[in-house]
Amino acid sequence: MTRVQNPESSKKEKGYRKLIAWQKANQLAHLVYDNTQNFPKTEIFGLTSQMRRAALSVCANIAEGYSRNSAKNRKHFYIMAIGSLTELEFFIDFAFERGLMEKTEYDNLINLEDETARILNGLKKSTGF
Repeated sequence: MTRVQNPESSKKEKGYRKLIAWQKANQLAHLVYDNTQNFPKTEIFGLTSQMRRAALSVCANIAEGYSRNSAKNRKHFYIMAIGSLTELEFFIDFAFERGLMEKTEYDNLINLEDETARILNGLKKSTGF
């Protein structure tokens, strides 16, 4: 699938976009969208929707956490992002077990999910609260 280049991407990254955790989560969300595109139509309101929602929730919670003015509030949203990421991990496993994706697709998703989790956990710890 061809993606339209974001007009903002040519500008210097600022705000939550500069967070590596958000960048990885955004990459993961795009990969989830790409991989669920070929799921059966019977899953459009089931697994496809759930996986996409969870992936977007990770990005959204990181962005919202970044905007908070206290370490406690930031950490709260980063923890919520970790929860959504764990939920997504389950959905990826389940989709693979149901034969909805190839092993290479599964490996790519799980590897990026693992990397995102490590970085996001570091971001959570960096709040110092």
